[in-house]
Amino acid sequence: MTVARLRRGRGSLAFGFFVQGVTFALLVTRIPAIQDRYGISDALLPAFLAAVPILAGVASVVTEKVVARVGPAVVLRWSQPFVLLALLAVGAGTELWQAAVALGFFGLAVGALDASMNMLGVSLQRAYGRSIMLGFHASYSLGGIVGASLAWVGAHWHLSLFTSYLPVVAVLLPLALVGSRWYAAGGDGPVPEESTEKGSGAVAFTLLLPLCLVMTFAYIGDSTVANWSAKYLQDVLHSSEELATVPYNAYMVTTLLGRAVGDFGVRRLGAAAVVRGGAVLAALGFGLVAAAPGAWAGIAAFTLLGLGLSVLVPQTFAAAGRLFPGNSDAAVARLNVFNYVGFLIGSPLVGALGDAWSYRGAMLVPMVLVLVTVVYATSFGSRGARYGGGHERPRTVDVG
Repeated sequence: MTVARLRRGRGSLAFGFFVQGVTFALLVTRIPAIQDRYGISDALLPAFLAAVPILAGVASVVTEKVVARVGPAVVLRWSQPFVLLALLAVGAGTELWQAAVALGFFGLAVGALDASMNMLGVSLQRAYGRSIMLGFHASYSLGGIVGASLAWVGAHWHLSLFTSYLPVVAVLLPLALVGSRWYAAGGDGPVPEESTEKGSGAVAFTLLLPLCLVMTFAYIGDSTVANWSAKYLQDVLHSSEELATVPYNAYMVTTLLGRAVGDFGVRRLGAAAVVRGGAVLAALGFGLVAAAPGAWAGIAAFTLLGLGLSVLVPQTFAAAGRLFPGNSDAAVARLNVFNYVGFLIGSPLVGALGDAWSYRGAMLVPMVLVLVTVVYATSFGSRGARYGGGHERPRTVDVG
């Protein structure tokens, strides 16, 4: 593959991550508005939130089989428009069954999209021969900031969901389709020396399990912020609906900052050290959320959370690619399922504990789970690990 094609592939994939960040933020930051629009009760809301990751997990498993035939670029090219259209459908309905159908459609499309875009990212990182995965996820965070800001505008001006979503979809959908022309897999690239023969072929679940646990714990934390930060600020810290859109935006800002410098940190310190530091910061953030005396203190705590959680998910995908270089697409697809396991556990768990006990107490559960990630940090490799450690293998081509 030529250097120019790799660079175009990297740029177009980064834009795909950006679009998904916008889309997802527009959905999760308006959960209170979606709940009000469709008359979803507090008791029923966790079931709606759980249905999305369940269907996304199913789609991720199916994607593993599909990409073996058509490649991840084709799956990503067509799943992203469907995600955008599903978002628009969420804002267009009025009946409860319409919300269920739209969110179900959103979940299926997101599962295929998440798996395929991370497959491409791992493949391109292998071709580059150095850590670039955090950069893709930084683009996602930037999109999240834009999406959360647009959600704030919609809440501030009391716009309907459909009115808020329509111009965004109208702009991003054609751009995503045009950008998808340059999607490219990185090819084989250099193979990490520490990969064993077993790791290079079939995906052994026993080897993948520590990364699956880290992915689950990270997404329990992320889903807590995504699905409950707005409601936490309104119901527990007594903020306005307008101010309730700010925590996710602040969270995404520090997530962007962490990911923007994260690749440099991984190259200098190694993936394991970066993951340990992120886990400790995230746990501290959850503790501060639980203790926050008011809305602005809560926003500050969610902001710290973003800095800690920012590195965990990208490095987990990258570690799977290093562990199974000969079958990274399958490893990423299976690991991606635990993205949704985290969402599936996190959202209902926080909701159930919040109703039965208190939402402040519920925040301590993701705090403990994220802190457990420190135990598994060695699974991310030593400082000298290729594609994310301190000393890199020479690249086949200099792609800059």
